[in-house]
Amino acid sequence: MSRIPVTSRRAVFLMALVASVVLAPVLVSQQRQEEEARPPGLPRDPVPDEVVINTHEIAEVRVVTLARGLTHPWGMAFLPGGDMLITERAGRLRMLRDGVLDPEPVAGVPTVLSRGLAGLMDVTLHPDFDQNRLVYLSYTRPVTEREGTVALVRGRLEGMSLRDVEDVFVAEAWGGSTAAARIAFAPDGLLYMTVGGAFGTNPDESRAQDPSSHAGKILRLRDDGSVPPDNPFVGRDGYQPEIFSLGHRNQQGLAFHPATATPLATEHAVQGGDELNVIQPGGNYGWPVVSYGRQYTGERVTGRFWADGMVEPLVFWVPSIAPSGLAFYTGDRFPEWQGNLFVGSMMTGRIGRTGHIERIVFNENGEELAREWLLTELRQRIRDVGQGPDGLLYVLTEEDDATLLRLEPMR
Repeated sequence: MSRIPVTSRRAVFLMALVASVVLAPVLVSQQRQEEEARPPGLPRDPVPDEVVINTHEIAEVRVVTLARGLTHPWGMAFLPGGDMLITERAGRLRMLRDGVLDPEPVAGVPTVLSRGLAGLMDVTLHPDFDQNRLVYLSYTRPVTEREGTVALVRGRLEGMSLRDVEDVFVAEAWGGSTAAARIAFAPDGLLYMTVGGAFGTNPDESRAQDPSSHAGKILRLRDDGSVPPDNPFVGRDGYQPEIFSLGHRNQQGLAFHPATATPLATEHAVQGGDELNVIQPGGNYGWPVVSYGRQYTGERVTGRFWADGMVEPLVFWVPSIAPSGLAFYTGDRFPEWQGNLFVGSMMTGRIGRTGHIERIVFNENGEELAREWLLTELRQRIRDVGQGPDGLLYVLTEEDDATLLRLEPMR
């Protein structure tokens, strides 16, 4: 996938930098006025059983609620035959059987540190699941009562239980209990795993730039957790051999391009500067040396938007959309959307109840042509989006009382 020229973006951001200096006193005054009279917020409406939405390419799309009562779900995987596994952050692995959410969780999930954003995260199936029944989970493994690290576990699914459960990879402990970890098998059978948690903004102390730390990296593993010999940093002193790319902050989406099998990942910045990156072996994606974002307090993360030797994002978002799961659509139920990338969003511009799905259209060179927001009317945080074996799109909301949704053609 080709890179997008950055000349026009640089000009825009340089103008924006000048404008921010001129307008800073005005913005501070406006912020104080807003703090003195905060609005009550957007309404928290219940998700309907069924709703029809209008889209740019397809006049009408039906959105059906398949399941309710999920608690902060994180990831989903489609089982042969149409059933589905869904993770809940508190440490439960749920199963949707014959279209109904089983009230009992799958047994055998290891002990999870569930505190704040830490907990059970993603789920995926081994490429040979039909033969070996292996299920993989990413989770926060307890180190102390309040601290944990990111780990990858696998077990054999038998009915409603995981058997022969074992950790196949455990990141070094750095107190990364809020590190996101998305997992996915590539077409060649190797497993990619994002490890976030690199929130620091001092480049000299950043774990994202520290090759001896797994934090702020994308890892590449064999199915047993061992290191492929062709990983880019194998044999280099001071580098963790599992590292495939570095310089990330907190990556919550991972997918593979349907034509090239190239991995792409989304990652959270702070305020603005969220990124969609084409992942290159050994690539450094810049955090926190370069960033298009601002701190939550308003000041810029850094004065540099780009630097030699660091890979620019394919797409970036200003304001932030808090990107989550992502999936390329390759099915035949929505032919108008074939090749489009769907990105989950948990909120826009730090405003609650503004989550959505973002549909991104690329040309044959991998350059962005258009973006469309979907499901804005539901006012839900979107945690994950995926294509099912039936060619339909499935969506997990991220709420205390969350839902599993399915997008269907009307015809």
